[in-house]
Amino acid sequence: MSGIKGLRVAVVGATGVVGREMIAVLASRRFPVADLLPLASERSAGEHVEWGGADVLVEALDDDAFEGIDLALFSAGASVSERYAPLAVKAGAVVVDNTSAFRMLPEVPLVVPEINAHALVGHRGIIANPNCSTIQMVLALAPLEAAAGVERVVVSTYQAASGAGRDAMDELRDQTIDLLNFREAKVKHFARRLAFDVIPQIDTFQPDGRTREERKMIDEPRKIMERPDLRVAVTCVRVPVFVGHCVSLNVELRGPLPLARALEVLRAAPGLVVADRPEDFPTAADAAGQDEVFIGRVRIDDSVPHGLDLWVVADNLRKGAATNAVQICEALLARDLLRVP
Repeated sequence: MSGIKGLRVAVVGATGVVGREMIAVLASRRFPVADLLPLASERSAGEHVEWGGADVLVEALDDDAFEGIDLALFSAGASVSERYAPLAVKAGAVVVDNTSAFRMLPEVPLVVPEINAHALVGHRGIIANPNCSTIQMVLALAPLEAAAGVERVVVSTYQAASGAGRDAMDELRDQTIDLLNFREAKVKHFARRLAFDVIPQIDTFQPDGRTREERKMIDEPRKIMERPDLRVAVTCVRVPVFVGHCVSLNVELRGPLPLARALEVLRAAPGLVVADRPEDFPTAADAAGQDEVFIGRVRIDDSVPHGLDLWVVADNLRKGAATNAVQICEALLARDLLRVP
């Protein structure tokens, strides 16, 4: 991106675990930032974040924070985005939002750049970053859809504590320490104790018995892949891991796809790293700190006419959030779309 004029970039939620990762990814990918404006709540204002080898003061988010800003990355919760993202657009900034606030609005593109960067054309100032587990799921499904068509997918997730934020990670740490020292573990951020257990609930339950997280993983792939008829069954589970989401996919294809061909199309897809042998399966620890999505345990599922099973792993803070958001910014810049219509 050499030769591109530097941009004034704001990061809302700059002191949070994803906000800090966004700043790190902007730096590591050398996105052309002339000035960085880290923003946070009054409670976190006054802290510092590292940028360009220096400590930059975090300023308080308010209605006038976006004057002169070209690009604003949001990761401070849906209610914050709902209030302040329209103000950022009104001030002339393009918003890439990492919350669920705008994802399912028809006029807002929901983008994984390797799959549907074309959806950015005609944006109205706000672009939505998908749910973390959705991103790694659709990156695995998209090449299979192109090769043979996807009829139905059964999804089971194993999601790290960091998906619920810094306080949730701290709770897992504290619970682990307490239990190892024969003390009662305190529960605040999770539905149950997470340390040395798993919790089959992420977000709140809905009237149909699904959780909001599970609903996201049904609706979002349909929008991203432009497949409103895609059948998805999903169970989302929180596991006692700090970073790295794992997803088991049982995919029913529309037509035959030999295993060798399936591996070939997955290896050729951008953003994926595919294990050559079953015993080389990726784990959450392997994906932590990486920007790629890792795939292993690819095998034929003979319980359906055209079935394939996969194990998909990614760093939920990077490709599941910060990296995908910055890649959206890069795609906007490459297409000369980094402006409010």
